[in-house]
Amino acid sequence: MSFLLKISSLIDRLNQAVGRAVAWLTLIVVVVSATNAIIRKVFSISSNAWLELQWYLFGAIFLLAAGYTFLRNEHVRVDVIAQRFSRKTQTYIEILGVIFFLLPACLLVFWLSVPYFYKSYVLLEQSSNTGGLIRWPVKLLIPVGFGLLALAGLSHLIKSIGFLMGKCPDPIAQAEAMQKPEEDVAEEIRKHAEAKLEAHRQHIEKGAV
Repeated sequence: MSFLLKISSLIDRLNQAVGRAVAWLTLIVVVVSATNAIIRKVFSISSNAWLELQWYLFGAIFLLAAGYTFLRNEHVRVDVIAQRFSRKTQTYIEILGVIFFLLPACLLVFWLSVPYFYKSYVLLEQSSNTGGLIRWPVKLLIPVGFGLLALAGLSHLIKSIGFLMGKCPDPIAQAEAMQKPEEDVAEEIRKHAEAKLEAHRQHIEKGAV
């Protein structure tokens, strides 16, 4: 189990590195989208390449960050029933979910998407739109994204079994602890924005008087 936990730690580091890198793509998408809109409105110039770049980047964010999202326990959960059970029972449910649902689905999509990407790469597939981009890089995102998600599921499985054996902390509790610093920052930003709005409101009221 000690060896498996080391593998789990390496997988988590990989997904964390990918997730942090992908986070910057959000800013790039905003810049590309805004630039494209401004050029189209001001100069009446449009480019299929720029439009497709936005779609490619959005796909990269969605697919490559899936494993990171799972690591941080920020994916959608429907646990109305499970949350009523003990933590140990919930962990057994987590293990069954990963083994019978998450891993099979990820591995199936990975297996089917590899030849899908390879065919596009060999043919150097181009967009059907005039001036569009090549297609194989965005198709590569599918096996890579689901591969990272499968690795995250494997890591979670190892940590869940380790938790039941008393070899490591609760992986869900660890994920919640990872979320807290970001929540604190968001709360601080919210309070700062509210304070500025309140100061602006008071300034307007004084001016009116």
